[in-house]
Amino acid sequence: MSPHQGQAVRYAGKPLKESSVAMIMIHGRGASPENILSLSDAFATQDIAFVAPQAANYTWYPYSFIAPIEDNEPGISSGLAVIEQLLSTINQKGIPTHKIILLGFSQGACLSLEYAARHPQQYGGIVALSGGVIGPLGMKRQDTGDMQQTPVFIGCSDVDAHIPLERVQESTRIFESLNADVTERIYPGMGHTINQDEVDYIDKLLVQVKGS
Repeated sequence: MSPHQGQAVRYAGKPLKESSVAMIMIHGRGASPENILSLSDAFATQDIAFVAPQAANYTWYPYSFIAPIEDNEPGISSGLAVIEQLLSTINQKGIPTHKIILLGFSQGACLSLEYAARHPQQYGGIVALSGGVIGPLGMKRQDTGDMQQTPVFIGCSDVDAHIPLERVQESTRIFESLNADVTERIYPGMGHTINQDEVDYIDKLLVQVKGS
């Protein structure tokens, strides 16, 4: 059973076959591809391909991302499989993985980080807006590999009701151990949202990936 297979995928920006860079954008709980794609309107760089998959019933997994992983199955595995398929599709259009950025908000941020931790390699970048790796706090992980200094951004509030600060910091340590170039930013009092500083980081990342 794979609930998210066969769901819609939405596109914005440049067509994949005409672009040298792609961004996979993973929406949060209760949101839609159109919702997360609207974030791209704030980016200074528009001439890349933006790709956003749809979760079944607008939710990637039912419970908190720090619940036991089995409680959130098959949603987590199905969501990770969607990312895998999109990467393959984009590769087939001629865009290599080191030119692909994974970006997510909330549940989408958690899935993006979890996919990258399980599949460490050189990406264009990983941008996690209010999220962390998936699983109970303090869970033993076996992540090994080399992300070859892939830029990884983890931004979150210090008072996010959904994302414990401990997990944000734990996620940072995991990606540092995988040889990623990690930027962790904790925003006092922000809550569960996206801010201009994060958009500015994304703008710089897009310029960097386009020029690499």
